[in-house]
Amino acid sequence: MSIPSRRRCAPALLFFLISLSLASADPAQDDGPKSPSCDNPFELVKVKSWVDGIEGEDIAGLTARFGGLLPTRADKSQRFPAVFSDPLNCCSNSSTKLSGSVVLSIRGDCSFTAKAEVAQSRGAIALLVINDQEELYKMVCSENDTSPNISIPVVMIPKSAGDVLNKSVMDKHVEILLYAPEVPLIDLGVVFLWLMAVGTILIASLCQEFGGSELSDRYNQLSPKDSAETTKDDSDKEVLDITAKSAVVFVISASTFLVLLYFFMSSWFVWILIVLFCIGGVQGMHNCIMMLILRKCRNCSKKMLNLPFFGEVSVVSFVIALLCVSFGIVWAVQRRASYSWIGQDILGICLMITVLQMARLPNIMVATVLLSCAFVYDIFWVFLSPLIFHESVMIAVARGDNSGGESIPMLLRVPKFFDPWGGDNMVGFGDILFPGLLISFAFRYDKENKKTLAGGYFLWLMIGYGIGLCFTYLALYLMDGHGQPALLYLVPCTLGNQVLESALADYFVCLFLYIYIYICMYVHI
Repeated sequence: MSIPSRRRCAPALLFFLISLSLASADPAQDDGPKSPSCDNPFELVKVKSWVDGIEGEDIAGLTARFGGLLPTRADKSQRFPAVFSDPLNCCSNSSTKLSGSVVLSIRGDCSFTAKAEVAQSRGAIALLVINDQEELYKMVCSENDTSPNISIPVVMIPKSAGDVLNKSVMDKHVEILLYAPEVPLIDLGVVFLWLMAVGTILIASLCQEFGGSELSDRYNQLSPKDSAETTKDDSDKEVLDITAKSAVVFVISASTFLVLLYFFMSSWFVWILIVLFCIGGVQGMHNCIMMLILRKCRNCSKKMLNLPFFGEVSVVSFVIALLCVSFGIVWAVQRRASYSWIGQDILGICLMITVLQMARLPNIMVATVLLSCAFVYDIFWVFLSPLIFHESVMIAVARGDNSGGESIPMLLRVPKFFDPWGGDNMVGFGDILFPGLLISFAFRYDKENKKTLAGGYFLWLMIGYGIGLCFTYLALYLMDGHGQPALLYLVPCTLGNQVLESALADYFVCLFLYIYIYICMYVHI
C-alpha cells in the first residue's frame, strides 16, 4: 500500500496538532479568613454509599475549612445511616433527632458554619452539603465567624450526587462511609510521561542522522538569510520549511479552531478528530517502522507488488501498512478501555516524530516568532480566556465538557497508577512539538557546524526542556491542580537558552527564569 507523501499531509497534520496543555482544574475561589479553628486543608473525600446493603458508586466530595478531619483509609472509618435534615437547608433547629447519622443538607439560606452547628447540636456524625452546581465549592468561614466550635466533618458533594442520594433515602435504607485518601506527592505516571515527552524529541532529533533527510546550507547560521540564498527545491525531500508568516498564521488558525471546538464540539466532531488522528498516527507509525527496517536491510524494499490505484509498492511497505492500519482501527474501537492509553501514546509518538522530521525551522528568527506566539497562545487560552468566556476555553475543550466527556486524542496520557482518585497525567502534542522544532533545529545546526555535544546547543536545550516540564508539574502541584499552560515554562527554558550564548548572559537568563517562574506560580499570572 502506498502511504501518501508526508509533504502533502503536512498542512492538515500541523493544523490539528494544537497545543492543549491539559491538567485537572479546580474552581478558583476565595479561601476566606483563617483562624486556628478555621484552617483545615481542603481535601478530596470519597463518599461510599450502600443502598439496602448494595454498594453504589463512589462520590467525590470536598472538605470544609472548618470541622473535624476524616480518616485517610476506608478501614479506619465507619458506615452510618444517611438522613435528610429537617428543614432541608439545616439552618434552624427542630425536634428531629439526628444522633448517629450522616446528615444531608442543601446549600443556601445561611452560612456553612451555621448549618454545621445545627447538625452538630442535633447529634449528627457528619454533614454533607449538596451543592446547587456540579462544581465542588470551597466552604470557608465568613468574616464574622472565624472561630466556629465545630467538631464533626463537613463535606460538600455535587448536585448530581445529591439527586441520586435523595431518590435512595426517600424509601430505602442508605448508609454512608467517609474518608479522605492521601494522594501521592509524585506519581510514577508523571515520571513515565516526562520520559515519553523528552524521549520523543530526542528520538526525532537523532533520527535525522539516519532518516534519509539531508542537511543543507541554510542551517549554517543562527541568523536569518536571504531567501534567495537559502531556499532550495525540497519537492524531493519531503520537507516543509516554516516561515515567520506561517508561524503567526498557524497560531491564529489554532486559536480559531479552539474557539470552534469550544462552541460546536460534539461527539461526532470528536469522531472526526479521532479519524484524523488515526490517519496521522498510522502514517507516522509506518514511516518510523520503515525507517528502522531500511536502516538494517537496504535490500528489503526491492521486492515489489503491482496494486490497483497504488501502482508498484514494496512488499515490506505493504505488509507494514496493513499492520499499522489494523493497529489504528483496534485503538479507535477500544479507545475507552483502561489500556487504550498505550495505543494512543504509540500512535501519538510516531506521529510527532514524523512531524518533527518533516517540519523544519530555517533560522532562529522564525523559531523566536513561532515559540513566542505559542507562548502567548497557551497563556491566553488557559488564564485569560475566562475573562471573556467565563471559563478557561483550553481546559473546557480538554475535558470534553460539550462532547459527553469524549476528549480530544491529540495528547500523550499515562494513568495515575497510585492515585486513589484515578485519572490520567497528560501533556498536549503542542507542548512537545513547538519546543521540539527548536531543539531539532539546534541539533542540525550543531552537526553542520561540527560542534561538540557540550559546546553546542542541542544538549542544553534538551536539559532545559526537561527542566521546563518539571517546572510545569511543580506549578500544577503548588496551584492545587489549577490548569497550567506548559509552554509558559517550556518556552523560557528553551528559547532563552538558545538566543543568548555568553556565560554572563546565561547567568542572567537563569536568574530571570527563577524569578519569572516564582512569580508565575504564586501570582498565577
